[in-house]
Amino acid sequence: MNWPTLTSRLRSRREERTEPSLRHQLHLWRRRIFLFLAVIGPGLIASNVDNDAGGIATYSQTGAQFGYALLWTMIPLTILLYVTEEMSARMGVVTGKGLSDLTREEFGFRWTFFLMLAGLLVDLGNTTAEFAGVAESMSIFGISKYIAVPVAALLVWLLVVNGTYRVVEKVFLVGCSFYVCYVFSALLAKPDWSLAIHRTLVPEIHFTGGYLVMLVGLVGTTVAPWQFFYLQASEVEKKIGPRQYRHARMDVLLGSITSMIVVFFIIICTAATLNLHGVSNITDAGQAAAALAPLAGRWASWLFAFGLLNASVFSASVLPLSTAHVICEGLGFEAGIDRKLGEAPIFYGLYTGLIVVGGAIILIPHAPLFKILLYSQVANGIWLPIVIIFMLLLINRRDLMGKLTNGRVFNAIGWFAVMVMIVVTLFMVYSLIFAGAGGAPGMLLLPGL
Repeated sequence: MNWPTLTSRLRSRREERTEPSLRHQLHLWRRRIFLFLAVIGPGLIASNVDNDAGGIATYSQTGAQFGYALLWTMIPLTILLYVTEEMSARMGVVTGKGLSDLTREEFGFRWTFFLMLAGLLVDLGNTTAEFAGVAESMSIFGISKYIAVPVAALLVWLLVVNGTYRVVEKVFLVGCSFYVCYVFSALLAKPDWSLAIHRTLVPEIHFTGGYLVMLVGLVGTTVAPWQFFYLQASEVEKKIGPRQYRHARMDVLLGSITSMIVVFFIIICTAATLNLHGVSNITDAGQAAAALAPLAGRWASWLFAFGLLNASVFSASVLPLSTAHVICEGLGFEAGIDRKLGEAPIFYGLYTGLIVVGGAIILIPHAPLFKILLYSQVANGIWLPIVIIFMLLLINRRDLMGKLTNGRVFNAIGWFAVMVMIVVTLFMVYSLIFAGAGGAPGMLLLPGL
């Protein structure tokens, strides 16, 4: 055998050994991607849906009043959002039960009842606020709230009542993609990117009343208690088990990052336009969208308004759904989108009632939209630390979680979140009591609180 022939055979054998390995690696990667795409949804939806009408109003006012100064908060807020939602997702994956279901089993019916009652009242206010966002956004396009709100309410109701979990989740994921409107709106505003990046990486902290109040507002509007109930119930309804935990965690991480990217661009958009031209007295997101037109052009204004409409309809779908899950699980009734109307009458009844009442309040002539928005967020702030405390107590029980209890870092961040939200609540209560007597100036201009 000559040397070229021997070399050729050796190369052929080497390729035979290598090719199956490459095929195997490609197969593994395809399988991992498929599994992630199968699991993705609950974390992405729960994170992004909190960029609702109240949240967008708060972020708009942040940029309008302080420019790029508070962009540095995006990094710690992303960490806080991820840690709290990851705990909720982990409990759902490991136990196969929703948060209210676990609370009833571990702490009894009395505690669960008070949590459910608080959730019902808070989320009714939040749902009403979302329909206020629909009214505000459609007014930019010249459409009356008496047309926009009933149409939005009907579409939201039909989606959930007639759909399956898979269909509804796909629609919600499409809704997440429309948040890209804020990216384009910010690009049209032509911001100072070098200054924006600098303020993101280098904190600029001022110990003035208005700055601290706005900081509190950002924390209070980023993490909401209903997110945990919705996320955990979705993990259970989607039948995601411990074997898919890693993918569920990646879903939550992706949701947390994309949610805060949207917030980043909303602040940049209003900082580059409203703040630059001295327009800082913004009390709602609709007003911010209208103010953008003469400063950044009609397209920037329309994109901002469309983003607000998408966020409001999106949240008006998820919030009542979350509430219906919470109450039915906590009280032992059948719940879930995959169940027919006759199989879960209490679940669909609650969902319908929240949408009807929330939409009807907005249609009342001269309805105090701003106060509705404000008080719903105050109630959120009061409810949130209580919910996180229950979560921390549950997730650190080895009889429930096995080896997947919290580590020291997650416990530290979780309890820190509780303390921060208690401070948030005290700020909000203080503002409501003393705003008329000269206390906490400017607090009542924070619709996201």
